[in-house]
Amino acid sequence: MADHLQHVGLAAICPHGGQVSVVSTNTRVKVMGQMVAVLGDTYTIAGCPFQIPVGPGTKPQPCIKVQWIVPAMRVKVMGKQVLLKASTGICLSAEQIPQGPPNVMMTQVRVKGV
Repeated sequence: MADHLQHVGLAAICPHGGQVSVVSTNTRVKVMGQMVAVLGDTYTIAGCPFQIPVGPGTKPQPCIKVQWIVPAMRVKVMGKQVLLKASTGICLSAEQIPQGPPNVMMTQVRVKGV
């Protein structure tokens, strides 16, 4: 199903409220003045407060990155599949422990892909 393309200025959070930011490898295609996000781009998370119980205390286990699993099937930029607002991803801790899916709240609204 068609959905809006992700770009470097998207608004997204991890399941615990940490802010997601994108560093794109795409150097050619822009939407609304910002680079389109493609599979393999670096998605980092800052400010995740998640902690797990350990013994009598807690251990910080924040989300630090997003790994995308299902990109667009038909649209590519520079040979790489683009990411859509509805693309499936998983937030990971520093120990590569899955923490849940990211929530993409806002992207550009002019270009859609499948």
